[in-house]
Amino acid sequence: MNSRERILRAINHEPVDRVPVDFGGTRQSGIAVTAYARLRQHLRLSSSHPPRVFDVYQMLAEVEADVAQRCGADCVGLYRPAVAFGIRTTGGWKPFTLFDGTRVDVPDEFNPVTEPTGDLAILRDGQPIARMPNGGFYFDRTETHPGAQHVDVASYAPPRLTTEELDHYAVMSRRLHEGTDKAIVAPLGPPHELFYGLGQGDFSAWMVTFATEPDYVHALYDKLVDVWLQNLSDLHTAVGNRIQVLQFCDDFGTQHAPFLSTPMFRELLLPAYRRGLDWIHRHTNWKVLLHSDGAIFPLIPALIEMGVDILNPVQTTATGMDPTRLKDAFGDKLVFWGGACDCQGTLTTATPAEVSTEVRRNLDVFMRDRTGFVCASVHNIQANVPPENILALFEAAQAWKG
Repeated sequence: MNSRERILRAINHEPVDRVPVDFGGTRQSGIAVTAYARLRQHLRLSSSHPPRVFDVYQMLAEVEADVAQRCGADCVGLYRPAVAFGIRTTGGWKPFTLFDGTRVDVPDEFNPVTEPTGDLAILRDGQPIARMPNGGFYFDRTETHPGAQHVDVASYAPPRLTTEELDHYAVMSRRLHEGTDKAIVAPLGPPHELFYGLGQGDFSAWMVTFATEPDYVHALYDKLVDVWLQNLSDLHTAVGNRIQVLQFCDDFGTQHAPFLSTPMFRELLLPAYRRGLDWIHRHTNWKVLLHSDGAIFPLIPALIEMGVDILNPVQTTATGMDPTRLKDAFGDKLVFWGGACDCQGTLTTATPAEVSTEVRRNLDVFMRDRTGFVCASVHNIQANVPPENILALFEAAQAWKG
């Protein structure tokens, strides 16, 4: 069973020969470049260049084939030519040194400025749109998105996929489909996340708008989803069924509860997202993966009704997100992608033996019927995670027999 078949069987609730693994197949199951550099050094793997940062927002490393093979990875990501902040990763690379001294390669277009505080800022039209604190490991967005701006819906024009992007998707999807045996994950949600992302820049103001101006919210959603449907159609024309999973991202939960009530979710968000997911299920063979952090157990029935096939990152330490509870309640309807090991605690601070124990315990639950699960850490592996713990996670998955 090759990697693509393994992922396909898992996401179609069919038994697999071993635990399917995602390491770097999405921007939420990757690894900070600092941790990746240490991992390569620990594995004594040589390279003709320093680790490459393909996502300058989160400073995520491009996971190379030798590391992916060592960790048993079964999928790859198909990303836009400009992954973050409009900075293209399809051109050349240049050297860059992070605050902690890690030497990396970054895209040629990555040109942050150093502010008087020592912070790094990414500018657009002379204004900062993202900032990395002095001594930090990734950027925080500072730009304001449409929900926080309270745009004029009639004149607002959400971004369409460009010809350059579609050509890139066509070429890269063919290259990955024909040149690897990996399942391919392509992220393409609405032009802006309909809930959390729309409030970027002033989330509190957006929450007030969301709760008090339903007519405005519906009108904005109609415009965003109209463009999403056009983008989805264009993407399908470009890649056909060479991809297996279509990912969209939105965050609906805090560590302890959803951001919003279930009735409000059903009234405002569910109909808008379902328009897009219904189109995907009617016109493609793709499975739909939602990335949402947090304690979202009360929303999961609505997510399934909305058309979500796969849930990531499965934040098992959030309130109500116990693996057994999730598997018992939704294991026949939902695929769990993630949930192997807690990145906020165990993976960072525990011993390799403790990491292995947690991974095995979670696999015993999520893989008890040998399907409906893809193993990944709970969100990206952070910069301070020891390489021994990273290997413990993936080795435990590869060794699991059930």
